[in-house]
Amino acid sequence: MEKENIAVGLDIGTTKIVAMIGKKNEYGKLEILGVGKSKSLGVARGVVNNITQTIQSIQQAVLEAENKSGYKIKDVVVGIAGQHIRSIQHSDYIIRKNAEEVIGGYDIQLLIDQVNKLAMLPGEEIIHVLPQEFKIDGQSEIKEPIGMYGGRLESSFHVVVGQASSIRNVGRCIQSSGIELSGLTLEPLASADAVLSQEEKEAGVALIDIGGGTTDLAIFKDGIIRHTAVIPFGGNVITDDIKEGCSIIEKQAELLKVKFGSAWPGENKDNEIVSIPGLRGREPKEISLKNLSKIIHARVVEIIEQVFNEIKDYGHEDPRKKLIAGIVLTGGGAQLNHIKQLVEYITGMDTRIGYPNEHLAGDSDEEISSPLYATAVGLVINSIENKTQSAIKIDAVVPEKTSVKPPVYQKQEIEEPRNEIVEEEVIKEESTGKRIQRSFFDRYVDKIKDFLDNAE
Repeated sequence: MEKENIAVGLDIGTTKIVAMIGKKNEYGKLEILGVGKSKSLGVARGVVNNITQTIQSIQQAVLEAENKSGYKIKDVVVGIAGQHIRSIQHSDYIIRKNAEEVIGGYDIQLLIDQVNKLAMLPGEEIIHVLPQEFKIDGQSEIKEPIGMYGGRLESSFHVVVGQASSIRNVGRCIQSSGIELSGLTLEPLASADAVLSQEEKEAGVALIDIGGGTTDLAIFKDGIIRHTAVIPFGGNVITDDIKEGCSIIEKQAELLKVKFGSAWPGENKDNEIVSIPGLRGREPKEISLKNLSKIIHARVVEIIEQVFNEIKDYGHEDPRKKLIAGIVLTGGGAQLNHIKQLVEYITGMDTRIGYPNEHLAGDSDEEISSPLYATAVGLVINSIENKTQSAIKIDAVVPEKTSVKPPVYQKQEIEEPRNEIVEEEVIKEESTGKRIQRSFFDRYVDKIKDFLDNAE
């Protein structure tokens, strides 16, 4: 049987954990084979704060995805978010030994390696080094330097930095769940892969992903990532405000927000009222929908204003940096009624809701093409690019299916597939010559694996 490129993405969010298994069909579209979803219990504002609960939630989501798809998951690409993420702009250069030789992937890798050695604040680590424009011997605005000649190769970089301990905790949770970590991706970048078109990235666009615990921002212009930010507020703070403001329990507040919530108070008439059953025989509560939308409106305005400040920091007012395609909203928070209109009102920029259906096969389940799954779809797309076989047909591993990853056999499982995957990728890189995209990640992921192995 020929080897299928089965990809797996794991979105560890504040409200939900999603494991998604997919592959490319013959038309180059993404066919989703199985999705597992579980309530996220050990994560707050995008950061793991309870390892045991997070492991259980991951295992639950993974098991559901395996049962639905008929595939056994070996490794995953995971999304990184959280308020500890920050990004910096940095320029660096190398002097090439022989200016008469063609610039190749090796030179760019050398430059990226140099940036990776940048001194960070204590406890911080570089997650992504993303080259922007290149300069060769003073000639600027070069997007693809490979194949050109020159002595001095210079580039501007978008460097994404995060807290080392938070990243390692995510790695620890995944390995303890009995699966491997094959790559790390910043969540807004994954969401951008899923919902933005190339035209939008060229014209200039801001992607706002409103999750449960954080709101992520990614700004693109001329097809290049220009700015990323993570704001430590999301849908959960809106729910908390409703809970406090209406004196109801969290479950009821969440339901109210999803079913009747609106970001625009003018939409509700004064006499629209929802009755909520009281706790343990208490009187039911009557809540005015106008008041509800006022509470939601106040908090959403605060979130959007913080994001808009980041967009201004990037330099949106400068005509050369103008974001012509405006704003794309995605994530669970994008499903809030009238949020599009509110964002347009606050920012004065064109806004649309981003659905991850552009890359999905036509017969995909409607639920998957909801903004809620944008990050998970983006992570699967990312995993496909890695060319690893992240899952295998369950027929090939029948005995293992009966046990739900007990801690004892987990240790052996962590050791063995690891070398296989890394060696396989190295061989692939040698044969294709396509080193530059993956090699830093391979080493970074290996670094986390080594750390975890030594910590055993």
